[in-house]
Amino acid sequence: MIERNHLEILRAVHLKGSLTAAAEGLHLTQSALSHSIRKLEHQLGTPVWIREGRQLRLTQSGECLLALANRLLPQFEHAELLVGQLASGQRGTLRIGMECHPCYQWLLKVVGPYLEQWPGVDVDVKQKFQFGGIGALFGYDIDLLVTPDPLHRPGLVFEPVFDYEQVLVVSENHPLAGKPWVEPADLESETLITYPVEIERLDVYTRFLLPAQSTPARHKIIETTDIMLQMVAANRGVAALPRWLVNEYGEKIRVKPVRMGRQGITKQIFLGLRERDQGVDYLNSFMTMARGIRWR
Repeated sequence: MIERNHLEILRAVHLKGSLTAAAEGLHLTQSALSHSIRKLEHQLGTPVWIREGRQLRLTQSGECLLALANRLLPQFEHAELLVGQLASGQRGTLRIGMECHPCYQWLLKVVGPYLEQWPGVDVDVKQKFQFGGIGALFGYDIDLLVTPDPLHRPGLVFEPVFDYEQVLVVSENHPLAGKPWVEPADLESETLITYPVEIERLDVYTRFLLPAQSTPARHKIIETTDIMLQMVAANRGVAALPRWLVNEYGEKIRVKPVRMGRQGITKQIFLGLRERDQGVDYLNSFMTMARGIRWR
């Protein structure tokens, strides 16, 4: 029978690189660790690893068990953490993953009131994931995912929390600033500034430029919203951002939003969570408060 300690051993050996290091990390003797795996191999009727000199190489069966360990152990650890927090009078930690670069301004408007309402809950925000936001949800690295582009998968639920319009941002004295809307051809002589996101996930490309077979003269990547807008205000390029964000910054940075296309580009921000967590009260409360945020 496969037990949790077998999975922990396989993961530790994979991460540490040797039986000795894995045994130290698990606070076991090397002989106890080896005996546990030999017993498992006897029960399964197949080896889980083979020795190649001083190295251990997982067999196909071992790789299968390692994948199981990487999938199940984070769930055990997450459940133990939550139960421990509940036992000590805490409600838990709400870990929020961000797949929306400009959404921090929105998030701050939710987090402040949320922390006041839930004094027993801590909030942690993560932006970079080894396997992306969906993998972080399945791997129990985060509890909520903020994203404008939900990837629906069995076991996950995505709820829309607010609508917004994606607009082109130009300086106040830019020639395009006076137009009621811009066409894709208007950007062919411009430097387009974007976040470091794949073109396939940038709406200005997928919903505006590429359908019209247009491309900007140059494409520049900047990680921070403040620097991006300062560059736009200095006529170093144009950018595509949510209208609500431009309105927030427009009071201190001299930029102007312009509709992209006659009909504009409408979007939604979603909060994703694991289906089994839908009954967690402090998660539901965050989603309710997020829906209540209104923008100009």
